[in-house]
Amino acid sequence: MSLAILYSRAQEGINSPLVTVEVHLANGLPALSIVGLPEMAVRESKDRVRGALINSQFEFPARRITINLAPADLPKEGGRFDLPIALGILAASGQIPKQALDQYEFAGELALSGQLRRVHGILPAALAARDAKRALILAEDNAAEAALVEGLTCQPADHLLQVCAHLKGLETLPTQQKALVESTPEQPDMADVIGQPQAKRALEISAAGAHSLLYIGPPGTGKSMLAARLPGILPPLTEQEALESAAIRSLAQQQPFDSSCWSQRPFRAPHHTASAVALVGGGSHPKPGEISLAHHGVLFLDELPEYDRHVLEVLREPMENGSITISRANRQADYPARFQLLAAMNPCPCGHLGDGSNRCHCTIEQISRYRNRISGPLLDRIDMHVEVPRQPIPIGGRQSNSREEGSEQIQARILAARRRQYQRQGKTNQALAGRDIETYIQIDGAGQKLLQKAVDQLGLSMRAYHRIIKVARTIADLEASPEILTQHLSEAIGYRRLDRRQEY
Repeated sequence: MSLAILYSRAQEGINSPLVTVEVHLANGLPALSIVGLPEMAVRESKDRVRGALINSQFEFPARRITINLAPADLPKEGGRFDLPIALGILAASGQIPKQALDQYEFAGELALSGQLRRVHGILPAALAARDAKRALILAEDNAAEAALVEGLTCQPADHLLQVCAHLKGLETLPTQQKALVESTPEQPDMADVIGQPQAKRALEISAAGAHSLLYIGPPGTGKSMLAARLPGILPPLTEQEALESAAIRSLAQQQPFDSSCWSQRPFRAPHHTASAVALVGGGSHPKPGEISLAHHGVLFLDELPEYDRHVLEVLREPMENGSITISRANRQADYPARFQLLAAMNPCPCGHLGDGSNRCHCTIEQISRYRNRISGPLLDRIDMHVEVPRQPIPIGGRQSNSREEGSEQIQARILAARRRQYQRQGKTNQALAGRDIETYIQIDGAGQKLLQKAVDQLGLSMRAYHRIIKVARTIADLEASPEILTQHLSEAIGYRRLDRRQEY
């Protein structure tokens, strides 16, 4: 029977559903048709496959060839189906055996010479192949990326002839091993930041409880410098978190995968001219945006009021849900977006309000208009608003007796606080829902009176109220306190800088 069946993987958001490649040869006028909702790049594969087979000294059958990519209602895109289509034609025409095909999944783009080229988004396909208990044959350039998946038999090839020789039993493709990362790129150290004890304290609390943070201060006070050091004090990624984060980068990037930094927390800092689509993702074939690329990492938005207001509003739902659904007329894709938001802004349009220099000439209307570019609902979702004042400049360098604490010491306290959170509730404090707060957090009478006073004076919403409690719980965890004390609540309330409406 002139029928061959192989397996490959499509791309649907973060998932990689199975695609069965069925190749049938029939009598009739020579023709080749591809069915199963192929996009343009897939339809063009017939020319690449024909050239690759002929230049590899195989016979291209002069028969009616039908290629079905099942399921028929799943869109297929990219050049990843070139290799399984070529092997299917060879198997259906009897040029390679069919017996071992069901043990493998195939992915790779073919050059006209038969060379195998890399495809993007191979990591989700590798995860799915492992779960299906099949080996994965792919291009050499994709091997290091796929080998990150523990338990997967990953066999790379550089040419179509090598794959055919392997299936014929003439030679065996090597099994790619996971590359051992000997060293990780050095992270910026907190010891480089001189002064700013309150801003550093807020950054430590933010890292310990995974809280979102907004810095407010004049230019040159170290807001961006502090933000760049947040990934260096966050706990290391677990292997599952690292794979999730790397899988999203695999879907989005066009550059070769760098296996040396796959386990690092992502730090994304889009420019303030970025569009809403760039931030959340989109396109006719939905791709992940900056918030998904920051999954399990940090999204830093510098000059927050300079972003278009519509762009900022798209952050509201992902900050609550930890995921984003991108819907288009024909397609829908779900991407995870559990990021830690870190933002910075000036106190006024010129940036010098309150810095003691008397250089600010902004009117109250200008300041109000500038700050109103950030909506109340978005500010409500940011856990901490912290002022970063101008510091005296240490002429001649820092004093020899003023040593700043380094990232390593700060990270040790953060790791201890995170362990307490996971032992108590199995998640970070930021991820606590309303019911979790009632279960895991108890506040005594004095603390409740203090909270009531803050709610009355600041006009806090229920969301802001819950955020104060969660930040206070993180402060208590950093101090190894089993209970939330009044001083913890007072400090947490102090981090709601923009809720003090009378100051503006």
